[in-house]
Amino acid sequence: MKEWKKNIRQVVPYVPGEQPKCTSMIKLNTNENPYPPAPSVQKMCQNIDNLRLYPDPAASLLVETIAEYKGLSPEQVFVGVGSDDVLAMSFLTFFNGDQPIFFPDITYSFYDVWAELFQIPYCTKALDENFQIKKEDYYWSNGGVIFPNPNAPTGVLMPLSDIRDILDHNQDVIVIVDEAYIDFGGISAQVLLDNYENLLIVQTFSKSRSMAGMRIGYAMGSAELIRALNDVKYSFNSYTMNQPSILLGAESIKDEAYFRETTNKIIATREWFKAEMKELGFTFPDSKANFIFATHESVSAKEIFEAAREQNIYVRYFNKPRIDNYLRITIGTEEEMQALLTFLRTYLKK
Repeated sequence: MKEWKKNIRQVVPYVPGEQPKCTSMIKLNTNENPYPPAPSVQKMCQNIDNLRLYPDPAASLLVETIAEYKGLSPEQVFVGVGSDDVLAMSFLTFFNGDQPIFFPDITYSFYDVWAELFQIPYCTKALDENFQIKKEDYYWSNGGVIFPNPNAPTGVLMPLSDIRDILDHNQDVIVIVDEAYIDFGGISAQVLLDNYENLLIVQTFSKSRSMAGMRIGYAMGSAELIRALNDVKYSFNSYTMNQPSILLGAESIKDEAYFRETTNKIIATREWFKAEMKELGFTFPDSKANFIFATHESVSAKEIFEAAREQNIYVRYFNKPRIDNYLRITIGTEEEMQALLTFLRTYLKK
């Protein structure tokens, strides 16, 4: 091996969901929102100027708008380029001890990538047979805790009482609750912020606010935690948020009625789709996200995934232990879900 090659960091990268190039497809593999952003967001797109200037490095407009909406002070809000950026910054900022951090064995598959990249020791904790987090596994000495709620890719929601219990047993480390899907059926752990100064909550505009293409994520926590995140951010890249994201993100928050309308549509479609899938012989945990995590009683997930793909219907398949016979299916419009069901009814009869 050449000497310089020894100094290249070797990591196994995160593999995102496939982004097909064809136009005539049904895309249910990356948990995007099937509805457009709020009308005022689309209107503002036509009036953005000053792109020749650097954006506000503090993204003050967006921070202040989120803070007001959430009933927090601006000092309690941090924004980044999607929740992935916010989470990566959080790993880099808070997980620097000698003890391993804890997260579930079946979870968002970026967590172990960041841990490897930043050389953070980690230990995964197995979900139970119903894909539930076992809170008792998080009582042991550790360097930090992170988990999604609802979990991904399972969609299972942990009750606030269990989150509080994990926090009570982890007062000396940072606990991060990743709430990318919380708007589709859960209560945010934000209600616990006043009681736990070591709690950080991360949310995103990519799912419930239909703005995955703008890459807007944010964290909520104590002023001390947010200050630490900003110190790391400014040591890395001052201008992480672009001008359109700042303006359009702030505008999105103003239309609460549209936000509620679209999330309620997705929830209603999800519940209808669950019933239809059960009729076809699928089982799945009770999802509170904008997807379900389903397995069929007799046909393998990989076979269904490949057959659907041939028909330009894209769902997500994970070739990983314990979940290699499950499909994660995003909830799209009712028409898209009906098209998937039509395909499944035909295919499963073969």
